[in-house]
Amino acid sequence: MPTPAPTACLALADGTLFYGQGFGATGQTTAELCFNTAMSGYQEIMTDPSYAGQIVTFTFPHVGNVGVNPEDDETQDPVAAGMVVKWMPTQSSNWRAAQELGDWLAARGRIAIGGVDTRRLTRAIRQSGAPHVALAHSPDGNFDIAALVAAARGFPGLTGLDLAKTVTCAQSYRWDEMRWAWPEGHQRQTEARHKVVAIDYGAKRNILRCLASAGCEVTVLPASATYDDVMAHDPAGIFLSNGPGDPAATGEYAVPMIRDLLDKTQLPLFGICLGHQMLGLALGARTIKMNHGHHGANHPVKDIETGKVEITSMNHGFAVDSQSLPSGVVETHVSLFDGSNCGIRMADRPVFSVQHHPEASPGPQDSFYLFERFAASMDAA
Repeated sequence: MPTPAPTACLALADGTLFYGQGFGATGQTTAELCFNTAMSGYQEIMTDPSYAGQIVTFTFPHVGNVGVNPEDDETQDPVAAGMVVKWMPTQSSNWRAAQELGDWLAARGRIAIGGVDTRRLTRAIRQSGAPHVALAHSPDGNFDIAALVAAARGFPGLTGLDLAKTVTCAQSYRWDEMRWAWPEGHQRQTEARHKVVAIDYGAKRNILRCLASAGCEVTVLPASATYDDVMAHDPAGIFLSNGPGDPAATGEYAVPMIRDLLDKTQLPLFGICLGHQMLGLALGARTIKMNHGHHGANHPVKDIETGKVEITSMNHGFAVDSQSLPSGVVETHVSLFDGSNCGIRMADRPVFSVQHHPEASPGPQDSFYLFERFAASMDAA
């Protein structure tokens, strides 16, 4: 069969071009480009608020083959700016599919490109760092290449960018839905043991479900919540959620609130991803921008204190600098890929956090125990 004329173009800031077939929405978008090595869970990845400001290259070729369905959304709509895949999605074949991937993306204004050499693209990201890119989808195949490259070069990047405020909830709400289980599906938490306030920097739904399944009555507050806002709910514990952007930028308003909680209370505190970075900053550590970050569902993380190795989901482009951890803060987890920090705790208090995603959407369930540990710390308190 003859190769069809390209209807989409991905332009990197260095002038490199990738042509392919567009699907989803038409138009143009700019973002940072990353790659994700997960073999499943493309819908959860696209709706993960931590991908705000990023286009995701999927290294696994079979993207779209199980369609999409409302139960797998991690937030209301896709947050990632776009997607890059090797093979164009075929017609979905799964009993849970409610819509085709391309139709779902088009209805939600997200651009995608297929037919791309994702191996070459991934190597470029690993060697040179996450590039700034422009992605265009035009059914007539006409592209202003100079304008696309200029748009990619004009993208400001994620360093110094506070994106949590763009994905956080507008107002507080309660959450009682628990993890999905066969055959009942999602059940409601009716026998909660502890009140937990979750600070939403871009929270994924399955994280909230895991808290509910661990016996928590969850109240979600916006990222801008103050110490008084939090304490008005008389919580037994505090949770700091995942989220996008530069932790140092979000920390301008989040870190003082967390320090107030640490200074004025003895409440158990648990953080994930951006919440882990916020806690690190509040305790006096630094955060650093990674070359290409960690994005996937197959990342080995070692629990230093037990020697156990867990296979985890990850999605982050910044990390806590383990060399900057102050006295009284213990490094608990490290990545076996590059040795970067993946967990910390206070030596004398039930305050801890991890860089990886223990909620397993998508990914393995090795780290579910962290939610039980958080609940146990509230039981003890």
